[in-house]
Amino acid sequence: MSQLSRKEWFLLLFLTVCWGLSWPIMKFGIRYFPPITFRTLGLLAALPVLFIFARSQHASLAIPKGHLLSLIKLSIPNVLVWNTMIILGIGMLSSGRAAILGYTMPIWAVLAGFILYKDKLSPMAWLGVICAGSGAILLLSGEFSNIAGKPLGTILVLIGACSWGYGTVEMRKTVLAMPSISVTFWMIAISAIPLTIYTVIFEHSKWHQVDAWGWITIAYNGLMVFGMANIIWIQMARKLPPVVSSLSVMMIPVVGVFSGTLLLAETPRWQDYAALVLILASMSTVLLKPSLNHKEEAEDIPRKDPQ
Repeated sequence: MSQLSRKEWFLLLFLTVCWGLSWPIMKFGIRYFPPITFRTLGLLAALPVLFIFARSQHASLAIPKGHLLSLIKLSIPNVLVWNTMIILGIGMLSSGRAAILGYTMPIWAVLAGFILYKDKLSPMAWLGVICAGSGAILLLSGEFSNIAGKPLGTILVLIGACSWGYGTVEMRKTVLAMPSISVTFWMIAISAIPLTIYTVIFEHSKWHQVDAWGWITIAYNGLMVFGMANIIWIQMARKLPPVVSSLSVMMIPVVGVFSGTLLLAETPRWQDYAALVLILASMSTVLLKPSLNHKEEAEDIPRKDPQ
């Protein structure tokens, strides 16, 4: 970890804060836009950023013959379902609670590999599954016990996390003869198509004039979260020591919880803090794997936006 340059430390801090802040900013943004409209505009805003970067790196955006179907299959769980469930669920939950639930993803990825591909699970992985499940149940029980609670929001975010986990496994198992930036570009572009159709048909009646703050939330999510942060992550994921990469991912829900407290005056309950500890413990059993070599661990970290 001490071998990281000052620039790499800065970029790592930027990624963690950028993705962590995206949770309360999402919650704030849907005050101005219908939820699917908000997410669609963010995805569309990211495409020019990713396109310009790909061209500057001379990375081909052409889809090789026979790869389109694979891209569609990867886009559905990794981008379409994940983003749809998260943006619908966060409207019913605090942003911090949504972040905690969303980052149960590594455990669902482990379970998907175990169920679908018979991947072996170590005792530590099983411990991680138990911790993640306990954290999710704790938050879900808190919603049921609260008269004003909305357990549906918890369920939607968990569906999104499961979808992302499954999609992460499929990303590892699918061979694509394309640069990472091109895969990211096309997964976002493909997912934006059905979301655009949906919001035009079902949400256009809710569109209204939006002030500058609303457009700032779109710019942040599109240009920063889906755009610049994705680019930086793709560039750094294979260079960072695996423990550093993993710790960065693990800090995102922590930033999400405390930034929600500061920006939206959310008040986490004891269940939130207990669940956060359980989820972090769970993630550590999956992400911090000293027995793997550097390259393998780098590949285990999701290459897409973890928002």
